[in-house]
Amino acid sequence: MVLTLVLVGIALLFLISIIANKFAERLGVPALLIFLVVGMLAGSEGPGGIPFDDPAVAQIIGIIALAYILFSGGLDTRWEQIKPVLWPGIALSTVGVVLTAVLLGAFAVLVLGFSPLTGLLLGAVVSSTDAAAVFSVLRMARARLKGNLRPFLEFESGSNDPMAVLLTTGVIGLILTPGSSIFSLVPMFVQQMAVGGLFGYLMGMFIVYLINRIKLESEGLYPVLTLSLVLLTYGLTSIIGGNGFIAVYIAGLVMGNSAVVYKKSLIQFHDGIAWLMQIVMFLALGLLVFPSELVSAIVPGMLAALFLLLVARPVAVLLTLLPWKMPMNEKVLVSWVGLRGAVPIILATYPLVAGVPNADAIFNIVFFIVIVSALVHGTSIPAVARRLGLAAPVEEPLKLSREFEAESDTPSKMLDLVIPPDSPAVGKQVVDLGLPKGALIILMQKGNDRFVPSGSTVIGAEDTLLLLTTEDMTEMVRSRLLDPEDAAGSDDQSLPG
Repeated sequence: MVLTLVLVGIALLFLISIIANKFAERLGVPALLIFLVVGMLAGSEGPGGIPFDDPAVAQIIGIIALAYILFSGGLDTRWEQIKPVLWPGIALSTVGVVLTAVLLGAFAVLVLGFSPLTGLLLGAVVSSTDAAAVFSVLRMARARLKGNLRPFLEFESGSNDPMAVLLTTGVIGLILTPGSSIFSLVPMFVQQMAVGGLFGYLMGMFIVYLINRIKLESEGLYPVLTLSLVLLTYGLTSIIGGNGFIAVYIAGLVMGNSAVVYKKSLIQFHDGIAWLMQIVMFLALGLLVFPSELVSAIVPGMLAALFLLLVARPVAVLLTLLPWKMPMNEKVLVSWVGLRGAVPIILATYPLVAGVPNADAIFNIVFFIVIVSALVHGTSIPAVARRLGLAAPVEEPLKLSREFEAESDTPSKMLDLVIPPDSPAVGKQVVDLGLPKGALIILMQKGNDRFVPSGSTVIGAEDTLLLLTTEDMTEMVRSRLLDPEDAAGSDDQSLPG
């Protein structure tokens, strides 16, 4: 009977979360906030009365869930979107994270009265944006952004967790081991990023090879295979001294941009798993919070949240992106999309588990910062994008390539490309594009209109093209349509879009 009640309770929590998320999307509230609130209401101080006070278990749940969320994010990201924003994205996910941590740490010392290392620990815990939150908000139809802004922000959120994890664990080590040097973190970070990136790429290639060659008897076994490979990628990377989060993200990116059998069904499966992991993770973290203890964190939490939103994140973004000639409105939007979510809360459990002094205060302040970020950032991104002139039409872009994607080992391939403003194709007629024989534009979206183009149709910036081609012609087609003319000799380093 007890087991039955537990199962019914779990089912009700999931059902309530899903239904609440449906209404939350209409109201513009991020899913993470709904799941957290449901978890808090189900906790020991809420109507649910479920007792849960184990940071170690919550940490394990969060790590596993985040691994699947990052893999799904990489799986659903196109390389042609990431390529133009690779280096500014890497800079923002490394230098930007450090600057954010230092700025907020200094604020915690000067205003909140923390010791230097404890203040830096608070800054490190909330220094990275959250992949689950960013993916969830930016992939809503009403939050569509122009150009490469969405992949840029998603790439940042998917790749900046390693630096935050390193800073958090490193500062904890400094606190618990007096006399150790902060400069010892530098070689550790280089190792984590290099090993994680390289091993993630190798595992991605191995996953593609294995899926295409294993010839399983049932199609239903392929999703089970990828589930195990995600955990294997994270675990092996961690064992050899790399960062598992960056490894699973890159493995997903490699698989998503390769020819794989049952690719369409695998992408849909992992999208569902990512949502399941979000619900489980946020519910567990919500259960871990005691609302009565948040009262003492209201004032410091609000002050820290406002400083992070209005000073630390914008300053870190502007300084980090100085080498790239991005328009100021794009920099402002990137500064504003600094969503904090599950990752800071998961990292806030590290001091609790390690027994760091003032760990409870840090956890409560971090939780408050996440709530404020979800309410302010999550609800205002579409309006801010419109105000800055960076909002794309509300209608969804062409995604027919997913519906018609070739299965098995057929040579055909669908390409779904958005034409950037600096593309050599802009202003040309279709007949003058010089596409290789065997590449065919079968559908086009210009603004809100979708149609089959003729040879005289002129290509414009932000047009979306759906092409049918073959695997060996893919890079040539992308080059003709996406790469700027004489790009190798140009000094322009601006972010396309």
